[in-house]
Amino acid sequence: MTVSTSSRGADRVRLPAVGGLSRSAPRPSRGRSRAPWLYLAPALVVLGGLLAYPIYQLGLISLFHYTQAQVSGGEPTTFEGFGNYAELFGDEQFWQVLLATVVFAAACVVSTLAVGCALAVLLTRVRAVPRLALMLAALGAWATPAITGSTVWLFLFDPDFGPVNRVLGLGDHSWTYGRFSAFFLVLLEVVWCSFPFVMVTVYAGIRSVPSEVLEAASLDGASQWRIWRSVLAPMLRPILVVVTIQSVIWDFKVFTQIYVMTGGGGIAGQNMVLNVYAYQQAFASSQYSLGAAIGVVMLLILLAVTLVYLRLLRRQGEEL
Repeated sequence: MTVSTSSRGADRVRLPAVGGLSRSAPRPSRGRSRAPWLYLAPALVVLGGLLAYPIYQLGLISLFHYTQAQVSGGEPTTFEGFGNYAELFGDEQFWQVLLATVVFAAACVVSTLAVGCALAVLLTRVRAVPRLALMLAALGAWATPAITGSTVWLFLFDPDFGPVNRVLGLGDHSWTYGRFSAFFLVLLEVVWCSFPFVMVTVYAGIRSVPSEVLEAASLDGASQWRIWRSVLAPMLRPILVVVTIQSVIWDFKVFTQIYVMTGGGGIAGQNMVLNVYAYQQAFASSQYSLGAAIGVVMLLILLAVTLVYLRLLRRQGEEL
């Protein structure tokens, strides 16, 4: 026997019969589904003004011939369409800089995640006083301005007065002269100022994992590495997604560390990355439209990487 639906049955969903009677559950009202967007509307308006308009202006400038002559009003602005992009993609140096940027950013992201996650696990294994000291030291590195940190690291590895060369017995070896040694030096500084974010975030996630789960894994004889790989990492995957995407964005658009520590891109531009390359094209060469085109390309690359990463996670059944 079933109960007939009332006149309001259109607003209800039929559920399986229980005890001969059918049940129905109310559908979420349309007004209720809009409520979160109404709460987010003020923030979205502010973000739209702070992000959407500058991105629009960046894309607009990249479609025109815009140099110092146009800025000063000496020549009219002319529409180039995708001419700046064609010039950019036809430049061999652009592809070399792009490759160097991708490899350098990938090395920075992997190193930052490795150091941050390792120290996050270490924080769960030490007592309160060492934990507090490590947290304060990490937050001090995180709060240090990039230009200050870059200057300190340059002094540490200075060929004449730096303590690193003295301790290692390298004499007057210049770390910024060679291409790979200069990139390695910058990588150390980037990891130093970036790992605290990963460490604090992952540590908070580990503390939220039930202790019974970790105790059960330990009783089963799992090593610390196995516990991380098979227990913690899967449970912390949403957090790791956030810190990974953040690290990709930060490390892909590194500017200050490269510019300060390599003197604007190294000898003959051997340590150039896309952000420094865009700066030199826009301000050193006064090719503002070409610099804007590089900025648009960087934005599209970061969006593509983020969307592909999230898509792969969703295919694996992750809810983000």
